[in-house]
Amino acid sequence: MARQSRSNDWGFPRWRAYGAAREAQRVRMCDRFGCDKPGDCPAPKSPNSPERWYFCADHAGEYNRNWDYFQGLDQEEREQRERNERRDASGFQSSAYHGWGGPGDGSRSRDELHALQALELEDDADFEAVKKSWRRLAKAYHPDVKPGDADAAVRFQTIQAAYEVLRMAEERRTWKPRGAAD
Repeated sequence: MARQSRSNDWGFPRWRAYGAAREAQRVRMCDRFGCDKPGDCPAPKSPNSPERWYFCADHAGEYNRNWDYFQGLDQEEREQRERNERRDASGFQSSAYHGWGGPGDGSRSRDELHALQALELEDDADFEAVKKSWRRLAKAYHPDVKPGDADAAVRFQTIQAAYEVLRMAEERRTWKPRGAAD
């Protein structure tokens, strides 16, 4: 039997660093056959079941992509369950009509809508229209074109800021991680 050694924390366990416990940690392995990674992502074995599989992150993603909510139901039961869930969630769908986020289709933030307004564009303008409007207004209000005009300088700064907001939003929308399929 191994001999216990004294700790150096003088009886104050809070003085120990996180993860400094000496006992072995229990690690659950991925339930996917042949995988030797830790399984720390629980997934249900079947709908409405308390039993869980435990997968690694890779196999949990694969499991989620292939999940069939209607597994084990025939076509009539599938349609009935879908109708019931649409009925239960219809209150959420009807609230979308009122447009809680303001104008637009919900794909743009409030800052983007204000930027479009500053560039004298509609809420659904694409980025090509944004660039055209930005060039046109920047040429009209540039300080070199209207020297000494304080209002034109402020308007030019507003146009530049609006374009930056919309440019960054467009980059976020079109950004793809390395190696992503086109």
